[in-house]
Amino acid sequence: MATKKSKKIKVTLVKSTIAILPAHKLVVKALGLTKVNSFKIHEANDAILGMIAKVNYLLKVENI
Repeated sequence: MATKKSKKIKVTLVKSTIAILPAHKLVVKALGLTKVNSFKIHEANDAILGMIAKVNYLLKVENI
């Protein structure tokens, strides 16, 4: 079988989560981000892209 090469993205938290909505704090935590300037590398699937779209004002996203 042929395997698809999945796209990877690097998600970095660039703003603090102190004064944001509790639901948005949970999304940031689900992405694996804890402190400002922390980053995680995720596969670019629909679930991850939806979470990024919800809190895009806090994040920086780069393609790898």
